[in-house]
Amino acid sequence: MSLTWPWALAALLGVPLLLVVRWWAARRRRRTAVRVASIALIRAALPGPSRWRRRLPALLFLAGLLSLGVATARPQASMAVPTNSTSILLALDVSTSMCSTDVEPDRLTAAQAAAREFITTQDDGTRIGLVAFSGIAGLLVPPTSDHGDLLAAIDELTTARGTAIGMAILTSIDAIADVNSAVAPTGVDPAVDAAVEQPDTIVVLTDGANSQGVDPVTAAEQAAARGVRVYTIGFGTTEPAPMVCRANQVQPGAAFGGGERFRGSRLQQIDEPTLQEVAELTGGEYFRAEDAEQLTDVLTGLPASIELQRRPVEITVWFVLAAMLLTALAVALSLRWNPATALPVVTPAARRN
Repeated sequence: MSLTWPWALAALLGVPLLLVVRWWAARRRRRTAVRVASIALIRAALPGPSRWRRRLPALLFLAGLLSLGVATARPQASMAVPTNSTSILLALDVSTSMCSTDVEPDRLTAAQAAAREFITTQDDGTRIGLVAFSGIAGLLVPPTSDHGDLLAAIDELTTARGTAIGMAILTSIDAIADVNSAVAPTGVDPAVDAAVEQPDTIVVLTDGANSQGVDPVTAAEQAAARGVRVYTIGFGTTEPAPMVCRANQVQPGAAFGGGERFRGSRLQQIDEPTLQEVAELTGGEYFRAEDAEQLTDVLTGLPASIELQRRPVEITVWFVLAAMLLTALAVALSLRWNPATALPVVTPAARRN
């Protein structure tokens, strides 16, 4: 728990001051005690309440004052954000290296299957958006709870040359800004307090390194300034393997002579240091997946990590309510258990002492 106005806790000093006043009043009351020859008669006439009945209302009243004193400092608690308040942007690498067959049947097909599994396991109210990137990045599906549109877009993914990881992050930020007014779009300086953690998340899946466009770390700084977390996934092995792009995996007229089958072989290196830095800058996490099963486990396990993210929520009203309830209970018990009593009495024996 944190406090917006910690200096307001000075109001709690009123509690010990009240105790001092009560102690002083009790001393004065003893001086004006009625002197009687025998206290037995008074006890018989006025059976006093038990000790805990005398003290409990006072303790409840003090607890109410303490709760009200804390409320003046405007306490905040870290609370989980509901899933339906979160937008998750999936940014999938569709560069030609995703045709590599080191992952069966190939990286793109495995990534599509894992993305479909991720989407179908989400709650119906979860908003998910889809960004695809190669040499450029484009928003295919804005954040939506209509998972049918997402699944259809994933099935139609095709590859092209280049890897623009930084552009994918910026495109995802703009997609989030369209549905969350607290997130400023790229090109607009975020407000001073905009770095408060947002419930929205970007998940970047890539099998290589940034080859053009904005540097991923620069893009990550933009996300961090807006309180948007970025989770990164490095996909594929480091072993050379044939790249076989089927006709339906290549953008028509955009690569390899109009969507023909393409074959090649090369070692594709994942820029893990950059992906780790991107995640650390934004409060996300980096994952490594070398096969289809690992990728599916990473993606389907992400919601647990995302839901663990928390935001500060002011809980002043709960402290005020607690103070009101405690005070009301103290008054009620005091009236029931401790009605108005006579002045304290002093026996002759006590007077002699």
